[in-house]
Amino acid sequence: MNAKKRVVVFDCDGVMFNSRQANLAYYNVILRHFGEPEVDVDQKERAHLCHTGSSPQVFAGLLGEDRLQEALAVAAQVDYDQFIPQLMVEPGLREILPVLKQEYPLAIATNRGSSMPRILEHFGLSSFFSEVVTHQDVARPKPFPDMLLEVSRRLNVAAPQLTFIGDSELDLAAAQGAGCQFIAYQWDGGLRMDHHQQLPELICR
Repeated sequence: MNAKKRVVVFDCDGVMFNSRQANLAYYNVILRHFGEPEVDVDQKERAHLCHTGSSPQVFAGLLGEDRLQEALAVAAQVDYDQFIPQLMVEPGLREILPVLKQEYPLAIATNRGSSMPRILEHFGLSSFFSEVVTHQDVARPKPFPDMLLEVSRRLNVAAPQLTFIGDSELDLAAAQGAGCQFIAYQWDGGLRMDHHQQLPELICR
């Protein structure tokens, strides 16, 4: 295990991309199938869940555990690719990735699932990341540390050598569970970063 190499790990939604519009559009398709009220941006708790949770977490929260499996089956028939163009790359991300790539391996740990590779391909970002770990790759999604531990396993580094950039309580809890550095993107969840250009000066060395 490489005890010196640092790895920079990004959450996806809210850190790499502003995905609120796309996520709400996606989940509202499933809610309409069940005849349930749609989620809008003013419903802060429900909208936040759609922004941060894995699909099983979101469906359980919006529809209840008793309809979770049916919701997952319905969701499997919905092509998420139609929503990808609604994602917006966060300011400064495109510029900072090649700078960071010169010094650190980069990875992603996200509660997203199968859509992640297609999102990276659509925006031309695939080549920057050594590993992409989603909720489908581990037993437990965030807030559990499983994704970060999987990144450390795949890249053969100790978990404390990770720097994880996230934007929610789920991300913070995952970082604490893994024992790694956490940088809070545009919220007061710890060491705060408001723009991606600030990243190099905040990463532990």
